[in-house]
Order: sequence, then C-alpha cells, then structure tokens
Amino acid sequence: MDKFTALTSIAAPLLENAIDTDIIFPARFLLLLDRDGLGKYAFNEWRGPGFVLDTPPYDTAQILVTGENFGTGSSREQAVWTLADKGIRCVIARSFGEIFYSNCFKNGVLPVRLTGADMDAVEAAAKAEVPVTVNLESKTVSLSDGTSIPFDVADHHRRNLLAGLDEVGMILTDHSDAIESFEARRSEATPWLNLPQAKLDALAKDGA
Repeated sequence: MDKFTALTSIAAPLLENAIDTDIIFPARFLLLLDRDGLGKYAFNEWRGPGFVLDTPPYDTAQILVTGENFGTGSSREQAVWTLADKGIRCVIARSFGEIFYSNCFKNGVLPVRLTGADMDAVEAAAKAEVPVTVNLESKTVSLSDGTSIPFDVADHHRRNLLAGLDEVGMILTDHSDAIESFEARRSEATPWLNLPQAKLDALAKDGA
C-alpha cells in the first residue's frame, strides 16, 4: 500500500449528497475481482461529457470533494478500489458511510470529514480550480489563500497511512516477535510441515 503523507492537487467538486457505493462502483461489475484497472468503472453511470471527473482540469484530480453520506449503502470494498485505481488519494466530505470510511484506510485513500464554514471554503477552492493541500502529518487541509483547516483522524488510521501499512502489514509489524515464536513452536511440534519440496515430491511419488 502506498504511503500517504501530504498531497497537493486540484480538487474535483462532486457536490451531491448520498452518493452510495453502487453509484461509485455499480453492482454489475462486482464479478471483476482484480482491483487493477477498476478505475475506468468509477461512477460508470455518470461518466461522459459534463461529468466533473471527465472534465479538465478535474480529470487529473487526486482529491474528490463531495457532500454528505458519501459511500453509504453496500459494504463493497471495490468502491474504494475503483477510486484508488482512478488516482483519487483523498476524499473530503461532510460525512461518510462508516464501512466505506474504514475501507479507505485499508486501501491507501485518506477520507477527511469537514463541516460548516471549513467545508464551504474547500468547496469554493475546488470550484475555483485552485490546488488544495492535504497534510496527514499535520492533519490539516491548506488552501491557496493561506487558510489552514484542521481535521480529525484516529491515531491508528493515521499511523497506517503514513507507514503505508494495511491491517496485515500492521499485524506483521507490531507482532513479529509473537509470530516468530509461534512458528518456532509449530515447527517443533509438527516438523513434517517443514519438509523441503523435493522430499514432499518424493513421498508423493512413492505413495502413488
């Protein structure tokens, strides 16, 4: 998973409420299991002339600015995969679906909740086509007029994104001693599980 420290980009304004995961990634594409290449299906029903992510300069945006309840509905993780594959590294919204919000951190996408005048200012910057900077280390969104807006993020989510660790990576990092100890005990208790492949092949051949 790519690390996220800070990002400066044009922010695409998709200022609608209740954009659910079926709009982000339609259900008929769920049979596609490989996350690589899913970006072309993002917002598939809305794509085309006039859609913000198909309109320069927003077609290269890495930040998406949207409304309330973004990512509600189905828990499909592909909704985040398709955004990440399209190049969206940060979504700034007034609120999120909780599962979508959690899935973002597992896939290298930073979700930022803002409300009130802070969100109004970010929306105005997005509409004005001026770059927005999101800094996870300082937990701020910076605008071109010098405005710095703080945002909240849980410490463990922040740490994972800064280090580029998903949940598996975090477990391997935090519990490496316990994992090595378990492997040593397992090898001692069940040594046949550690036979080299050539020996296993020979045993299989003899058995046949």
